[in-house]
Formats: sequence, C-alpha cells, structure tokens
Amino acid sequence: MDIDLVEKIFTVQASNFEEVAIAVFQYQYQHCNIYKQFVNAIHVNANSISTISEIPFLPISFFKTHKVVCGEFSADLIFKSSGTTSQNTAKHFMKNKNIYEASFNNGIAQFYNNINNTCILGLLPSYVENGDSSLVFMVDYLIKNSTNQDSGIYLYDTPKLKSVLAKNTANNIPTILIGVTYALLQFAQEHPLALNDNIIIMETGGMKGRGREMTRMEVHQILKEAFQIKNIHSEYGMTELLSQAYSQLDGIFTCSNTMQVFTRDFNDPLQIALIGKGALNIIDLANVHSCSFIATQDVGEVYTNGSFLVNGRMDASDVRGCNMLV
Repeated sequence: MDIDLVEKIFTVQASNFEEVAIAVFQYQYQHCNIYKQFVNAIHVNANSISTISEIPFLPISFFKTHKVVCGEFSADLIFKSSGTTSQNTAKHFMKNKNIYEASFNNGIAQFYNNINNTCILGLLPSYVENGDSSLVFMVDYLIKNSTNQDSGIYLYDTPKLKSVLAKNTANNIPTILIGVTYALLQFAQEHPLALNDNIIIMETGGMKGRGREMTRMEVHQILKEAFQIKNIHSEYGMTELLSQAYSQLDGIFTCSNTMQVFTRDFNDPLQIALIGKGALNIIDLANVHSCSFIATQDVGEVYTNGSFLVNGRMDASDVRGCNMLV
C-alpha cells in the first residue's frame, strides 16, 4: 500500500480532491479485482480517466455479493449492514481499523468542536443487538474517548437516559445524543423533556419496520416538539462507507473532506452530474482498501456547494437500517 496515498487522502482539500480521487481510482483498478472486472465489463479504459465524472461507480450491491477488497489481507474488523434475516447483508472488510478511526475523527471534528469534552450518548438498540455495526463502533469509540463520565450507550435504560439529559441541560453540558430514528421517536413519546442549545439530538435514519415510514421533515418536527429545540441533526453513513456527512439544519448534508456526492441519471447510470437530482453516487477516499466509488440506491439532490439532500431510495431497493427515510 502506498503510504503517501493514505497521507494525501487525509490531507485532501477541495482544490486537489479530483487529483487524489483519480490516484485512488488508478490504485484500486490495479488492486481491487472485482472493481477492475466491473470497469472492464462496462468497457471503460482506465488509462483514459482524467476527470472525476469519467470514473465508474461500483453498484453498492457488490458489497453483498462479493468481497470488495484491494489485494489479500487478514481483516482487522468486518462490518456488516443491518437487515432482516431473509436478506443478505453487506460486508466491509477493514484491513486497518485505524483508517476508519481516522476517517470518522477527521469528519466529526469538522462539524463539532471539542468532541472529547462532549457527553456522547447512544440510543442504538437494534444495531447493538445485531453486532458488527460500523455505527456502533464509531459511537463506542467516541464514548470511550469522552471525558464525561455519563457518556455511554443506553440500550434500554431510557429513564436513566432522560435523567442524564435533564442534568446536562441544567448544567449546560455539551451533549450529543446519537440515535436510530425509531428509537428516538419512541424515546420522545415516552420521555418528552425540554432541552437547551447545549444538547444535540442526532438521528441516523432507520425505522427498521417499526411503524410507518416517515419523511425526515416529519421525524424532525416530532423530535423538535418533544424536546423543545430548534434543530435536529442527522448523520449520513453506511456500512459500505468509512466517511460520513452531517446535517445540522433542514436535513441538508455536508460531506467531510474525504467524501463527495454526485448524481447519476436513472435511465443511464453511467451519466454522472456534479449537481442536480438523481440517484446518489459517492466518492469516499477513506475506502482506500475496498472501493472508493459507490453507486448507492439513495435518491436525492446535490447543490452547487457540494451539500446534498436525501429524498428516499430507488424502487425495489432493499430496506436498510440506515438512510431508509423517504
């Protein structure tokens, strides 16, 4: 593995993102066998790639059906997607867990100050129970590195969770509650309380068949009313990605600097656009040991500043734990 390439990934800026992305593409074309087969199958000349819009994006379903890795290695970790027992789950093989840790630390630091001095609370029951979740790994890491003794994953002890939130509100302690959507809605119904601006509620998407599907706007309105706060934050991530995007207002996501989002035409999936509406394609440079160029099944809109909105999922796509809000 080219150590210099990893360094470029984690020091990338908007001004050289395309240059680094093309370097990652060339590396992965040479070392990720399944990606190379895909590129060749759609008759793309890898040597002719000179812009981001020319790079082929691997359908995300390949993470369910194939081992998407660069070379051969013994994985530090294997992350698995959530899903029902009747579904095949996606798997993401981690050659080096430090890459993932560097990615989410780099990302969250762009949006949230003094994260180690923040009380981190997790409400992720289904993810904890299923195990092998990249989201749980991230939240657990943030909790272990938090200086606040109340930081923790509150599996079913929601009365204790309410007590911690009330105490942190009274003492103006910076707090982030990260929760799967259905669990946050249930918590809001059972334990409404008035919070203040020091408390951030962050939903990660996911109803997991528990109640009717709701728009993100509906979910946020319920949570804002229950907790008497102005904004609900959101995290956009998935098993197949090591980088995240965050929304701090109105469900509009901003990418961490190792990630960019594009759209593709519904009828011509090889037609890529930098802005506009369509299915979402994602470049995640942190996926250096798997594939950084992912054609997701999410539908949305990308704006001129690179931020994006998720409107739902493509018809006939699998119901997933993350980002299934429509």
